[in-house]
Amino acid sequence: MKWTRKTTEKIAEVLQQIDIPVSANTVARLLHQMDFSLRVNRKQIATNSSPYRDQQFQHICALRTRFQRQGFPIISGDSKKRELIGNFKNAGAKWDRSPVLVNDHDFRSDASGIGISYGIYDPPNNRGTVCVGISHDTAAFAAHSIATWWKREGIRCYGGAPKLLVLADSGGSNGCTSWAWKTEIQAQVCNRFGIAATIAHYPTGASKWNPIEHRLFSEISKNWAAEPLNSYEKMLKFIRTTSTQTGLVVTAYLDRSEYPTGLKPDPRLISSLRLTHGKLLPRWNYTIRPNL
Repeated sequence: MKWTRKTTEKIAEVLQQIDIPVSANTVARLLHQMDFSLRVNRKQIATNSSPYRDQQFQHICALRTRFQRQGFPIISGDSKKRELIGNFKNAGAKWDRSPVLVNDHDFRSDASGIGISYGIYDPPNNRGTVCVGISHDTAAFAAHSIATWWKREGIRCYGGAPKLLVLADSGGSNGCTSWAWKTEIQAQVCNRFGIAATIAHYPTGASKWNPIEHRLFSEISKNWAAEPLNSYEKMLKFIRTTSTQTGLVVTAYLDRSEYPTGLKPDPRLISSLRLTHGKLLPRWNYTIRPNL
């Protein structure tokens, strides 16, 4: 039958109407014998896939190998979904004697604030840093988070390294076509610390292969599963106590700065960019050097 969706109860009712007495349980058993079962949609059909997708993955792999061999820092950066700060339901389950009672609706007006997490994951050292913002997920916030990581964590691990490899998605606050992202990286990271940033973007729709997704963010989500994030302190503590059997260590900082949206970079900043596009897939690969 097409253009219909009948449950086992409705199938049993139809059969009973033509004098076939049968229960819903029997219908379910017969369907299983005919290799039917309850199914959900499965996301497997790739759309808008770039013909250069595999080539970019191979290029990222080569970059990571080269930077790691030279002892230069490699980070994976991305922003996590916005969290409402307050007594709101958090996905997941936990062992407890009774359920935690939370608000029946997730209204922004009932929240005491929002928490926007921009994470930086260091694959060679299995260390993560998360900056929790209270404003908006902008290019300035993303660049400031990377600068915070370098100032508080990176310098200690890598000293005066002259180069940095940044792995990022192709959209969002660190999008490959965003001039604001490029100018903010130059101003807040390259010029401030005298370091050259080589940036490689994952192809559109390939963000799940960005190391930060399955090595940091997924572990944080498991650590605070079913816990209402009713304060910034609680959110930061759950991030900082995230760990794995492979030795993941995570630090977290609260960024109370305001990052307004809709701002466009000054054309003079764009013209002063020391930007070199890679010969291979230049849209996704480029290096930003400091203006000395």
